[in-house]
Amino acid sequence: MTTSLSSVAIAACRRSIPTPIHSTVGIASAATGVPLLTRPRYPITSFCSSKSYQQHPRSFQQTSSRTFSTSRISQSTSKFSYGISASFTAKDRRYNPERNVFNFNPYNHIRARRRDKRTRPDSGQDAFFISRVGESPDVAFGIADGVGGWVDSGVDPADFAHGFCDYMAHAAYTYKPEESKTPINARNLMQRGYEDICHDDTVRAGGSTACVGIVKESGNMEVANLGDSGFVQLRLNAVHSYSEPQTHAFNTPYQLSIVPKKILAQAATFGGTQLCDFPKDANVSQHSLRHGDVLVFASDGVWDNLSRQDILKIVSKIMLGASAWVHTEKGIDVGSGLQSFIMADDGKSGAEEIPSLQSFLAVGITGEAKAASVNTKLDGPFAREVQREFPHENWRGGKVDDICVVVTVVCEEGK
Repeated sequence: MTTSLSSVAIAACRRSIPTPIHSTVGIASAATGVPLLTRPRYPITSFCSSKSYQQHPRSFQQTSSRTFSTSRISQSTSKFSYGISASFTAKDRRYNPERNVFNFNPYNHIRARRRDKRTRPDSGQDAFFISRVGESPDVAFGIADGVGGWVDSGVDPADFAHGFCDYMAHAAYTYKPEESKTPINARNLMQRGYEDICHDDTVRAGGSTACVGIVKESGNMEVANLGDSGFVQLRLNAVHSYSEPQTHAFNTPYQLSIVPKKILAQAATFGGTQLCDFPKDANVSQHSLRHGDVLVFASDGVWDNLSRQDILKIVSKIMLGASAWVHTEKGIDVGSGLQSFIMADDGKSGAEEIPSLQSFLAVGITGEAKAASVNTKLDGPFAREVQREFPHENWRGGKVDDICVVVTVVCEEGK
């Protein structure tokens, strides 16, 4: 990877980051009357019924709701490989682009559950996973954004999000088609992770949004998205497809939850609305991938501060700077040697060296989102939404939040 590309990616992350100053706002949920913008999203608007504690069979269940297709699935016999990296930062930490990056290696061993919080990535209440699917070349990955409102109930929202991702990673890693009644897909992987976290005695309460994807050797991708995390598929300097957020009301996304019976009883007594969101409620989409596509999965810490066009500009700058995308007489095309760009290095370089193109992309997006989140002068997507929904409120600038990004670069064999 060229030194100039390293400068492009890291420069966006080393800018001076001012302390954000926002006005105190009191926008309330119609369901609960609880201010929404003075704290993170509240779980009280998304209670699960007690049936979430019932025993579920430990198999990949087949469900059928909210399924749609955004692009025709390819029937090509070409083989695809994927370069995947993640970058992240907690909202109360300064972003370190050299340390806060993870490079996927398909040969890594994945454990069932990280019990020690010190072994978690420094991503705050956001979490992610990347795992090979069994012994196949397919890869599963996803984002979970813990619901911060659980802090008020003495619950660490990170426990649910990180545990949920750990269980999905392990379920994908240990998947054996001969032992499963149905093929693995994005929704039933989300279902499996949710079942496992619900049965984890160390997680008594909590919740998160989820965006889960599976990319296959055939060049097809399936995505299950629940809530306001999401993804965008970029193709040759253009936004090709993207997810739409699922919300019950402003700043109240769909979310998977574990709600103790005591809190459910309190909500019933005081008139709280009990909303039940489950993996079956996720929007599922099918996508055909092409050589040179870039997939960006991210928590709302990105989407609240950067638009899809902002992300396209960041990705285009890095891809063109690396000659992974190139200008031609017919427009933008994929450069030669893309496979060499997405391969990680031999691990002998220093800690300051980011070893792959997908790492540069993840770092570039995370750094820009972090800078935008603490910018008090430039309105981001969240600020514009507040101004549209509640014009009397004086919300300006970005929205401080945990940030987590998973970037995939698509490579077709022989191209």
